[in-house]
Amino acid sequence: MLTDMSTSRSGTTDRTTAPARRVHDDAPDTAALFARLAALDDGPERDEVRDELVAAWLPMAHRIAGRFRDRGEAVEDLRQVAALGLVKAVDRFDPSRGAFESYAVPTITGEVKRHFRDRMWALRVPRRVQELRNRVRVARRELTQNPGSREPTVADIAAHTGLTEDEVSAGMEALESFSTLSLDAELAGGDDGYSLADTLGASDTSFDVVVDREAAKEGLRRLPEREQAILYMRFFEDMTQSRIADRLGISQMHVSRLISRSCARVRDEAMGRHRGGRPMA
Repeated sequence: MLTDMSTSRSGTTDRTTAPARRVHDDAPDTAALFARLAALDDGPERDEVRDELVAAWLPMAHRIAGRFRDRGEAVEDLRQVAALGLVKAVDRFDPSRGAFESYAVPTITGEVKRHFRDRMWALRVPRRVQELRNRVRVARRELTQNPGSREPTVADIAAHTGLTEDEVSAGMEALESFSTLSLDAELAGGDDGYSLADTLGASDTSFDVVVDREAAKEGLRRLPEREQAILYMRFFEDMTQSRIADRLGISQMHVSRLISRSCARVRDEAMGRHRGGRPMA
């Protein structure tokens, strides 16, 4: 006897019109536990039920964490982050709003993505740049998924995403900036290895001398002619105070006082001008 399978079970839905929701092996039936959790007050019994729910759904959290492998973070660390997202989902879930899996998956995924956004960048970059990086990365994957596809250009990605070419360029730069290169890393380019630090310039101490000279120039011009001559003989001709005294016919003590007073005046004028004050008359 032949049986019509389409009508053999009452209430059976035609699969072509309403496909069943995919159920994962790590999605246990915990509706009764959630109902019990919602009815309990804070205390040891509630904590025990909460821990049981977290343990039941932990395989799902690990599966979600596995989607983010090979992105520069250890799988164990990703599982810890996903477990934290699972705990948040269990604490915030309202059983009257639907299935737990529908609420937990975006909650856990968001926690892992937040971890990458806030913790994995070696340098803190604006969130806008991080979002551009993600959009460019997805667009490049979509444009190259077909065999034989060429590497998309900036214009191709801009047309695909609706971004400007400048935004795409910023996102592509961010793709290469997720981690930093150590200054001690050896660079290729010759028989003798050299580090990135060897290619960087050093501060030129002469710049400080230039700044000091320019700051003192105006004050030196304001000094009396004799004080200018004394400073020139002392600091440019490297003459001793006794020789300066003999040349000018004054005492060495007087030369010392004139040098100290002149230097103090030039210094005060330079510092006053640097602070925005008016130079001494």
